Amino acid sequence: MLSYAGDPGAVPRRPILRVLRGADGAPQDFVLPGAAHGYAHWLGLIPPDAREIRLSAGPGFALERVGARREVSVLAQCLLRRPWRFVSALYERARGSERRYRDTLRGACAVTPLTQYRSWAASRDRPVRAVPTDLRIRCLVLTRSGEAAALAATLDALAVQGHPAHSIGVAWEDARPASPDPRAAHQIWDDRATAADLIAGADALCLLRAGDIPTSDALALLAPALAGVDLAYGDELGPDDRPRLKPDWSPDLALATGYASRAALFARTLLDRLPPQPLGSMAEAVLAIEAAAIVAGARGAHVPRVLARTTSDVLDPPARARALAARLEGLAAPVRAAFRNGAIQLDWPLPSPAPRASIVIPSRDRLDLIERVCRGVLHETAYADLELIIVDNGSTDPAVLAHYEKLRRDPRVRILIDPRPFNFAAMVNDGVAAATGAIVVLLNNDVAVLDPGWLDAMVRQASRPEVGAVGAKLLYADGTLQHAGVVVGLGGRAGHILRRRPGDTPGHLGRLRVAHEVSAVTAACLAVSRDKYLAVGGFDAESFPVDFNDVDFCLRLGAAGWKTIWTPSATLAHLESVSRGPSVGAKRARFEQEAARFSERWRDVIRHDPYYHPALSLTTFGEDLE
Repeated sequence: MLSYAGDPGAVPRRPILRVLRGADGAPQDFVLPGAAHGYAHWLGLIPPDAREIRLSAGPGFALERVGARREVSVLAQCLLRRPWRFVSALYERARGSERRYRDTLRGACAVTPLTQYRSWAASRDRPVRAVPTDLRIRCLVLTRSGEAAALAATLDALAVQGHPAHSIGVAWEDARPASPDPRAAHQIWDDRATAADLIAGADALCLLRAGDIPTSDALALLAPALAGVDLAYGDELGPDDRPRLKPDWSPDLALATGYASRAALFARTLLDRLPPQPLGSMAEAVLAIEAAAIVAGARGAHVPRVLARTTSDVLDPPARARALAARLEGLAAPVRAAFRNGAIQLDWPLPSPAPRASIVIPSRDRLDLIERVCRGVLHETAYADLELIIVDNGSTDPAVLAHYEKLRRDPRVRILIDPRPFNFAAMVNDGVAAATGAIVVLLNNDVAVLDPGWLDAMVRQASRPEVGAVGAKLLYADGTLQHAGVVVGLGGRAGHILRRRPGDTPGHLGRLRVAHEVSAVTAACLAVSRDKYLAVGGFDAESFPVDFNDVDFCLRLGAAGWKTIWTPSATLAHLESVSRGPSVGAKRARFEQEAARFSERWRDVIRHDPYYHPALSLTTFGEDLE
C-alpha cells in the first residue's frame, strides 16, 4: 500500500512503480493513480519473485506512507464488498492468471464507483499552494430576479478567494433590486454587448451564474493555468451533486457538451480577437463565448480538480442546440449543430464531390466472416464511391476461394494475396498502398454493418483537415460495447473504455452520445485520409506486427498534429478476434514483447492520456475512481 501527495497544479503524470522480477530482473510496471485532489492511495499485489522496487514520479510528489497487507485480508475484503468478484479472483488464481487475479482484487478493494465521489474526495483533498500571479480577474455573475440568496452565496465564495478578483460585477437579466449587494457593481444585461465588453479592463474573465460556488482556491489555481493559453477550466460538481471530471482540452466535446462551463477563465487576448458579435440574451452568454472561442481555434488548459459547485444551465439541451446552431451559422463555421439521440450532434460537411473510400480488409479463410462483411460493404452501405480491397493471408478453404471468384466480378473489388507469415500491420500497409481512394478505411473481417450510413459518418470526420484517424462505435453480438475509444494506460498499456457495458451507455459527461476526441481507436474499423496515413509511415509492421499497431499509429498521427475522433454515428458489430483465436503460448509471448515496445515508446501518454481524467481508474474498464 502506498499513500502519496501530489501537486494538482503541475502537469498531470501518474507515478509508475517498476518491479524487477526473477533472476534476470525482468521489469513489470504498474501505473499508479494521479493525485488529482492532492493525495492518492494505491494497493497492488507485489509478485513473490520481486528483487527490487523502483518508483518514478514527477514534481511535487511526496511518498508519505508505505504499508503491507496480507493477501488473505484483501481476499476477505473482496468477499465482503464484491462476492462475485471474490469467486472470479479465486478462479483466476487457480488457473495461474496473475494479472487477472491482481486486477480483480484491485477492482474490488481499491476502486470506488463515481457515485461515491464525495466520500472518495474527502479522504484525498489536500490544500494546494498555487503559484502566485498578478493576473487581474473580473468575475461577472449572471443573475435573474428572485435569485438574491443564490447571488449572496456566490459573492460569499468570491470574498474568500486565495487570489482576489480584480473586480466583481453582477449582470441582471431584468430590473436591479432596490438595495443591491454592495460587494459588487450592478448593471442590467445588455443584449448588444460583445465578449470583449464584459472584461472591463481586466486580464481575464470568469463568468458565473448566481448560485455557483467556486472553491476558495479556484481563481488561484486557474490563474497560473491560463499562462500561454486562451482559456483555463477546472472540474465541478453539478446541481445533481455529481462530479464532472473533464478531459484536457477537447474542442469537439466542449462544443457539443459545453463542458468548460463556468469554472473557467477566458483570457483578454482571446476575447479581443473574437468577432465583435453581440452575445445576445444572458442565457446564451457562456455558450456564445465558448462557441466563438472554439471556432477561432482557442487553446485550453485543464486543472484536474473540482473548483466549483455549479447550478443548472438556463438552457435545456434542445434550446442549447438551437442556440448553438444559430451561433455557428453566424460565425460562418463549417459545422452545424442539431439535437438528436438525446444530445447535441455536430454535423460536419461531406466534401463535394464526395471522396472515394477504399476499404481494406485483411482476412484468411472463414467464409462466414468474409461473406458477411463483404455483403455489408458492397450491398448494405449507402456510400456511393467505394472500393473494397481484400488482403488475403493464404486462404486454403475452397469455399472462400470460390467466393473470391464471385467477388472479382464486381469492378469495385480487388483481392491481394499475401502468403507471408501473419503480420497484420504489413497486410494493412499493402492494402493502403493499393488503394485509390482519398480516404482509406481499415475494417476487420469479423465486423458486420448495422446501418447504411456508417461510412458516410466516418468519411465526413476523416475529411476534416485537423482530423487524423476516425473510429466507430463497435458492439458485441449481444449488443454490449466492444469499442468506444481507446484509453492509453488502461490495463497498464492501452484498453477499450467501458467494454461490456450496455450499448446505450451515455458515458461520463454524456461523451458516448457524441463524436469526440480520444487518444486512439481500434483498427477493427478506422478511417483516415490516405495522405495522412502515408505522411506518418502507416502502421509500424516491424515493431507491432499484430498488436498495438493501431494505437501506435493514432499516437503518431497525434504527434504530427492530427487528432483522433471517435463517433457513435458509425455503429457496427464486432466479434472481436474470432478469426485469430485467444493469445496463449507463443502468441502470448509475442503479445508481451509488443506490449513492452509500446510501453517504452509511449510511456508519457501511458502516464497521462489527455482525454482521460487522472483520478479515474486504469484497473477497471469503467469510469471508476482510483
